Amino acid sequence: MRKLLPCLAVLLQGFFTPGAQAANEPFIIGTATHVMDGSPQLAHQFQLASEAGIGSLREDAYWARVELQPGILQVPASWSAYQEAREARKLGNVVVLDYGNQFYDNNALPRSSMVSTAFANYVDFVTRALAGTVNFYEVWNEWDQAGPGDRAVSDDYASLVKLTRQQIQRNDPKAKVLAGAITSDGLNKGFADRLVQAGLADQVDGLSLHPYVHCAGKQGKTPESWIKWLSSIDQRLTRLAGKPVPLYLTEMSWPTSSEKTCGVDEPTQAKFLARAYFLAKTRPNIKGMWWYDLVDDGVDPDEREHHFGLLRPGLEPKPAYRVLKAIAPFLAQYQYDSLKSLQTDELYLLNFTKGDEQVLVAWAVGDPRQVKIEANGRQQGPVQMVDTHHPERGRTATGQWQCPKAEEEHCTTVITLDDFPRIISLGDASWLFTR
Repeated sequence: MRKLLPCLAVLLQGFFTPGAQAANEPFIIGTATHVMDGSPQLAHQFQLASEAGIGSLREDAYWARVELQPGILQVPASWSAYQEAREARKLGNVVVLDYGNQFYDNNALPRSSMVSTAFANYVDFVTRALAGTVNFYEVWNEWDQAGPGDRAVSDDYASLVKLTRQQIQRNDPKAKVLAGAITSDGLNKGFADRLVQAGLADQVDGLSLHPYVHCAGKQGKTPESWIKWLSSIDQRLTRLAGKPVPLYLTEMSWPTSSEKTCGVDEPTQAKFLARAYFLAKTRPNIKGMWWYDLVDDGVDPDEREHHFGLLRPGLEPKPAYRVLKAIAPFLAQYQYDSLKSLQTDELYLLNFTKGDEQVLVAWAVGDPRQVKIEANGRQQGPVQMVDTHHPERGRTATGQWQCPKAEEEHCTTVITLDDFPRIISLGDASWLFTR
C-alpha cells in the first residue's frame, strides 16, 4: 500500500484547485462539425452527437459562401437543412464569423478600412439572417496566426471585435459573443493577455481558446500537464482583468494520426479525453469544451488534420466517442467540489456532487496502483462504478464495501487505479482518505 494521504483540508491545502463551479452555469460539452455547407450524413451525425451527450455544435459561417458576387449576399441553401437537423436534436451552437473573401484584397484579414467595411456588411447580413437561432457568435478563427507576438495584430483584432459585438447586439441581442479562438502559440506569446489589456474582458461574454498540446512532447502532451499550463493562463488573465474571465475551449483534442505527426493511438485519445474533460471541470472559469472534431476529415495516417474526430469517416465510433458517452452525464449534471478533492503528480481523486449524491473520479498517472478508499457512510454491498476503460459496460458492481460492525468505524474498499478514470459511486457519503 502507498503511504497514507489524508483528505483533510487543513493538511492538503496545496493540492486543492479553486472552488466549486457555479451551479447555475452548466458546463458545455461541444464538438466541431464541418457540415453547415451540406452533408448527406447530416441527420445521422447529429443523432450520434446527441446520443454521446454533446449539447453544442461549432460551425463556420464562411464569408466566402455568403458573398459569391461582390456586394450580393445570400444565405446558402444548405444552412436551412443544417438548422433544421440541429434544432431537431435540440443542439446548441457556436457560429464562427470568419475567413476572408476573394473580392476584398484577396481574402485578407479585415484590417484595412475597405476590407473591414465589407466584413461588417457580411456580419450585419448573417446576424440578421440567423437572429434567434444562435447561442454564441465567435469573431474569426485563430486570427493570432497572423502574428501571435505582434501587438499590432492583436490591437487590430480587438478593434474589429468591439465593432462586431455592437452589430451582433443590435441584430441578435440574446446571443453571446466570444472573442479570440487563440492558438497555443498565441497563448504562449501573450495574445490573450493583450486582448484583456485592450479591454475585451468587458466587451464580450468570454474568450475562446484552442489550447492544443499534442505536439508538446511526451510529458507536455498529457492532460495533467495541459491543465497546469491552462491554469496558469487562467490565473494570469484573471489578474490582468481584475476579475474572472470566462474561458470557452472551442477547439481541443488529440489526433489519432501517426506519432511523427504528434498523434496518439485510439485508446490514448480516449483516456486523454476523459481526463481532460474532468480536469477542465475543476477550473470554474472554464465554461465548456468543444472536441475538435466530431468526424475525421480523412483516412491518411500521416495527415494529422484527418484524425482529430470522435468518429471515423464512415461514422464508426472510436473509443473516445464511447468514453464521452459514458462520462457526459457526470460532466453535465455534477458539480466539482474542490474541498473534497485531491490532486498530486501521480494520483487524481476528484469529487463531484449532484444534490446529495457524490461520485469520486479517480485515476493514477504512471504505473497502476492499489488504493484503499475510506468513506464516512455505511456503504454496504458492492462498489458501483463506471470504468472508462470499458465504457460500454456502464455502471457495474466491482468488489465490496467492507463495513465494520462498529457504527463509528468507516466503510472501506480497495480499488486498482490506472490511467483510465474510474467513476466511483459514493451515494450520500464522502470519501475521507486513501492509502
